[in-house]
Amino acid sequence: MNIEKLKETVAAVRGDEVLISSPQDAMDLIATARYETGCEALILPKEIVSEDFFVLSSGLAGEVLQKFVNYGMKVAIVGDFSRYTSKPLQDFIRESNRGKTVFFVGTEAEALESLSRRER
Repeated sequence: MNIEKLKETVAAVRGDEVLISSPQDAMDLIATARYETGCEALILPKEIVSEDFFVLSSGLAGEVLQKFVNYGMKVAIVGDFSRYTSKPLQDFIRESNRGKTVFFVGTEAEALESLSRRER
């Protein structure tokens, strides 16, 4: 895993191995990113998040994202979400994207834009 600072307040996690499969993994990543970069927002490739995250009934998405909220770290998850056909998950993604803390986007450029737009 590599964490790259992209802007003063935004960093991106680089890698393709699963790093988040529990709420504790999310807390560890938040702490590491904040310590290494001082950032308040993280961009995560979808590949580093366990597939269980995208099964809402597992509860993992709620628990993981609550850690980001609790620790004041905005997050944008970048990837192709079109293969997930669950209506509850699609609704969850749409509602998240309307907020100020959690975003699901297709590209890193969209992630930067979403996180930056919400800073103001």
